[in-house]
Amino acid sequence: MKIAIVTDAWHPQTNGVVTTLSKTVEGLRKKGHTVEIIHPGLFRTVPCPTYPDIRLALFPFRNVARLLDAYAPNAIHLPTEGPLGFTGRHYCEKRKIPFTTTFTTKWPDYIQVRFGISVHLTYKLIRWFHRPATRTMVATPSLKRDLEEKGLKNLVFWGRGVDSDLFKPRSKDAIDAFRPIGMYMGRVAVEKNIEAFLNVKAPGTKVVIGDGPAMQSLREKYPAVRFLGKKTGEDLAIHLAAADVFVFPSLTDTFGIVMIEAMACGLPIAAYPVAGPNDVVIHGETGWLDKDLNIAFEKALEMSPERCRQHALQFSWEKSIDQFEANLAPIPTAPHP
Repeated sequence: MKIAIVTDAWHPQTNGVVTTLSKTVEGLRKKGHTVEIIHPGLFRTVPCPTYPDIRLALFPFRNVARLLDAYAPNAIHLPTEGPLGFTGRHYCEKRKIPFTTTFTTKWPDYIQVRFGISVHLTYKLIRWFHRPATRTMVATPSLKRDLEEKGLKNLVFWGRGVDSDLFKPRSKDAIDAFRPIGMYMGRVAVEKNIEAFLNVKAPGTKVVIGDGPAMQSLREKYPAVRFLGKKTGEDLAIHLAAADVFVFPSLTDTFGIVMIEAMACGLPIAAYPVAGPNDVVIHGETGWLDKDLNIAFEKALEMSPERCRQHALQFSWEKSIDQFEANLAPIPTAPHP
């Protein structure tokens, strides 16, 4: 099958969406499919407001149409509600061909945090974007319920996985610091609620891995915290495994692949009892969920690293890729201009 993925999230961005797409594309190609990625790097771009490291395609419709016409895919997937996602939607609607989408990011909640715009308004746009899709893929049962309450239809599951050969228990020597070490890994931005972690009253050391628009202000405000910056691959896995507790303070994430990666390293999770952690963490076994992050941190230290690893191994990229493949909407005939 020739599959086209039209996405605003792709390398060199570092986030859960890019990780998921990269693993999915790799797996689909191993299964014999041909996959074409239409991404911002193929177009003139402008920086995303408040996220200058994220580039948005500028006036992409003509080139997107040309690329899709030339490729003639058997299925089209739109994983993001950005300029390329909207362009892909317009292309499919204009030609009356089926397509699938993914709800990966709670942009309405992010936009409300950053700009004060009501989620009531932005979810209207989200419903409009996904309405014509044959299927909209979501990662967890709680997210499915939440979106159904908000009026989204045709929701199906698309799970996530972990590279258990990369993310595994290792020596704790990579970080020489007073323990216990609590770690956050991910984008350093206001909507991730990182300050809730940085304000936890707990002994030991707090470590942040990642980069983002809030990095400089948080460095200045929390000089005792170790900000290690962006890390990837083996270096990332080594430093992640050196922590004692992984703290996931976000209230708005739809999943949180980093939690699975942390558990695969044997780290228990401290988080709020919200969508994402509720679906990924076994409360009282692989982490602790509490409205008070201080309590969650303290109780998480009592969890078994072996149980965390065991639970993480249930999340398989192979299963995830099979789900994605089954969810696609085949195009009866190749699209024509």
